[in-house]
Amino acid sequence: MATIPFVITLFKMYFCKKNNMEFMFQTWHWSISGFLIVMVMLCLIYFGKTFGMSSNLRSLCSMTGVGRFLPFFDWDWKSQRWNLVLVVGAMLGGFVAVHFLHDGSNVDLNPKTIEQLALLNIDAPAGKLLPDALFNDNSPKTIVLLILGGLLIGFGSRYAGGCTSGHAISGLSNLQIPSLKAVVGFFIGGLVMAHFILPLIF
Repeated sequence: MATIPFVITLFKMYFCKKNNMEFMFQTWHWSISGFLIVMVMLCLIYFGKTFGMSSNLRSLCSMTGVGRFLPFFDWDWKSQRWNLVLVVGAMLGGFVAVHFLHDGSNVDLNPKTIEQLALLNIDAPAGKLLPDALFNDNSPKTIVLLILGGLLIGFGSRYAGGCTSGHAISGLSNLQIPSLKAVVGFFIGGLVMAHFILPLIF
């Protein structure tokens, strides 16, 4: 594994500079990732696949054999191997992008966002997007909030028949009305959390 950073460094030094491709190691515009997501969705629709991250949790549980006790997990998870590969690819892609295709710069936060964080006694993050106060605090309150949030996300994704990626990306691409309703609910829930609940927590 130690040779990977060395190879990436050589790639930066010779290939990218020679071909004026330093842009590969800078922050890209959001429209590029949006375009790539559209291309992936077109391929999935063409092959008749339905994309969703939360459905992989069902596959992982089914792999353990728990389907013998719970009918919900008694299904052919092997038919969703492509979705598991997609998740692994997303994780590997994020790892490579952060550790090898990154020049240290980051997206600047909106000054209004920094002011709103200050009102909540949260310091603006330096060189990253997420404040340390949200995830690097090991206090009992934070741990309880993370566990409760995880349970609510798990319940909500199953109750709604999918997560944000399944509804907002795959469902809307297939023009499904239930997905549109779910996405509207996601946005309303996010606004309520950000403007009414989060200030009470901090």
